[in-house]
Parts: sequence; structure tokens; C-alpha cells
Amino acid sequence: MTGRAAEDGPAGAKASRRRGDELERAILDAVWAELAEHGYDRLTMDGVAARARTSKPVLYRRWSNRAALVIAALDRNAPDYREPPDTGELRADLALFLRSLLHRFDDLPPDAVHGLLIDLMRDPELLEHFRGLALRGPVDGLTTMLRRAADRGEINPARLTPRTCSLPLDLLRESFLLGGGVPPDHVVDEILDDIVLPLLRAPSAG
Repeated sequence: MTGRAAEDGPAGAKASRRRGDELERAILDAVWAELAEHGYDRLTMDGVAARARTSKPVLYRRWSNRAALVIAALDRNAPDYREPPDTGELRADLALFLRSLLHRFDDLPPDAVHGLLIDLMRDPELLEHFRGLALRGPVDGLTTMLRRAADRGEINPARLTPRTCSLPLDLLRESFLLGGGVPPDHVVDEILDDIVLPLLRAPSAG
């Protein structure tokens, strides 16, 4: 094979001539499948290319290394944060939202995200990119739910600061990282009932 057709499939395979979004979907689906089957440590560009029926040069034109490739797959499989739960009651909204975050990696082995984070510590630029993807959407969703609750009179609107809006996510992430895996659901209840909701309902200082 020569030319563009050779880029869309490994040697010996019939070229599918996929382009753009179609090819990217196939690659990121392959990344997710490789993560689920092998975990992060054993995920390779060769394995992804073979599963996606493409070639390594195609991968490297889009993503500089496997960490960047996995970040793209995680972002593609993230929940839609633009319409967070709206049950009419803040605690129920937050519990549904946080549990959806907890269980988004249920089909991946426990080491998948931790192995990625280790690699990211060696690449500050990529780590900053990952933080933007991992935080921006969830914090926007949390902020939307908290503002709705303030409008309903459930919480003190003066308590809505950037720090308090990100607090549920910060506490959940700390439990995930320090606990070595996905924490049990009762951790969400403790975060909400012991820390977040009492803080948001408290009168303003002074």
C-alpha cells in the first residue's frame, strides 16, 4: 500500500480509507478496549493501532504519546456535564452527580487512571491539559447545581465561591487517589452530610 491508504491500516490489512471523526472514533474506542483488557501499564501504541486497524504513524500525528492518547479517550467517555441532575433538591442532585463520576471507570482496571497520573507527573504541560479536562466540566456542573439550590433558598448564596463549588470534586478525588481505587458509595454520603452541605448552609462569616 502507498499514500493515504497505507496510513489507515496496518501492513497486510485492507485499507478502510477512514478519515477525520470516523477514524478518531475507531482509535479512541480501541484505546478504551485496550485499557479495559490490559490496563494502563500494558497499553501500547502497537496494540491500539492493531485493534483500530490503523498504523502507529496515524496515532503519532494526533497524539504525542500514550498518555495523551489515553487522556483523549477518557475525555471522550466523560459524562455530559452540561445538563447535571435537577431533581429539585440539592443533596439528591449532588449524590447522583458524584456517583456518576465515581462509576465512570467501572469497566477499567483499578490501575488504569493511577498509571496515567504517574506518567503525567513527568510531563507538566500534559498534566495541565489533563487538569483542565478533568476539572472544567465537573466544576461547571457543580456550579450549576449549587446556583439552582441558592435560587431555591436551600443554601446560603454568599457561600458560593470558586473554592466551595469545586469542594465536592476535590474531596472525592482525594478519596480516590489516597484510597487506591474507587471509594464505596457511602463516601459520597459522608462528603455531602459531614462537610459540603453544612458549609453551604452556614451563615456567612461576620
